[in-house]
Amino acid sequence: MINVNKFIKENITLRKESMFLQDIVNNKEQLSKEIKDKSVLVIGGGGTIGSSFIRALLPFKPKSLVVVDISENYLTELTRDLRSTDGMYVPEDYRTYPLNYADPIFEKIFLKQKGFDIVANFSAHKHVRSEKDQYSVEALIENNVLKAKKLMDLLVKYPPEHFFCVSTDKAANPVNVMGCSKKIMEEMVMSYNSIFKITTARFANVAFSNGSLLAGFLERMMKNQPLSSPNDVKRYFVSPDESGQICLLACILGHTGEIFFPKLGQEQMMTFSSVADKFLTMLGYKIKYCESEQQAKQFAASMKENSDTYPVYYFSSDTTGEKGYEEFYIEGEKLNLDRFSSLGVIEDYPVRDKQEIDSFFTQLERLFKQKDFSKAEIVALLKSFIPNFQHEERGKNLDQRM
Repeated sequence: MINVNKFIKENITLRKESMFLQDIVNNKEQLSKEIKDKSVLVIGGGGTIGSSFIRALLPFKPKSLVVVDISENYLTELTRDLRSTDGMYVPEDYRTYPLNYADPIFEKIFLKQKGFDIVANFSAHKHVRSEKDQYSVEALIENNVLKAKKLMDLLVKYPPEHFFCVSTDKAANPVNVMGCSKKIMEEMVMSYNSIFKITTARFANVAFSNGSLLAGFLERMMKNQPLSSPNDVKRYFVSPDESGQICLLACILGHTGEIFFPKLGQEQMMTFSSVADKFLTMLGYKIKYCESEQQAKQFAASMKENSDTYPVYYFSSDTTGEKGYEEFYIEGEKLNLDRFSSLGVIEDYPVRDKQEIDSFFTQLERLFKQKDFSKAEIVALLKSFIPNFQHEERGKNLDQRM
């Protein structure tokens, strides 16, 4: 059996323990004060980051935990995982609901509860792969932006003590619609920060998270299919446990209007292809470098059961919205690198005029109500609100890759 966590520590993060552990230890008393006996709502809590947030939070013994996710399977596995972990505290009032957080049922749950002390939203389209045509882009914006605003308006009725929503490094100088949608989300949620406390976080790829390219390596190998990845795209990585810890620290210890990011240096970025090489080497394989997808698929199909060679196909990225590197902040943002040993903080995030935001949202909804509109029209509207959105249409998307 592959020990993925061990592989992540030894070959990706190169850390024996979480880089955020010391900050958690240093602030244990404050974390306990803010979480113990509090009611918690986690939206999108069945996914990798949301479930990791829950595992980081539960040791501080909240009074209740409600988890919402569109995936019934994710919620089932979350519950099994929590109930099967030795020493894991699970509050007596623990409930999971497989539904969309924009559903009327969700609003009923929220109003019946009369709000929650801590609310964390992890529901989002997270992948550049989500951007293909006008319909996929509309769905992405609907989830990341329009539904998020509906949630904010609901929270106004019963303001939480802490509200956190996850952003992405791709919101800094965005080149894809997903990253731009998250930048818009940041602008929108921060416009509520005088009503209740709001924090968010931009961070790196979560190694082997659900739906990620690295998790796809496991799927490919179980099906005797080749590994494939770009060889020119560099990314920062954190472990699944670290992803939840970042969010916990930002949610509980941040001040309103702040964005958190991990203090990682450029030398810590790596390519997906280098991770694939390390993965196969760790498993004892020789690597067959193929010159095309077809050659890689044919080699995989011809492999014998005990083959000691595994095929890979690496390529230069040529799909729409793929950024060659990652960054967590942009010029002009006010940084504080001293408050935490492992986290940087963007302080005093500038708040956009509420009328400007409302006007933009009206334009978005008006465009989506039209019988016919193009992806280019959506991109143009996004650029009008986020001027540094540098979108380049290349006519190819990740669904056209293995």
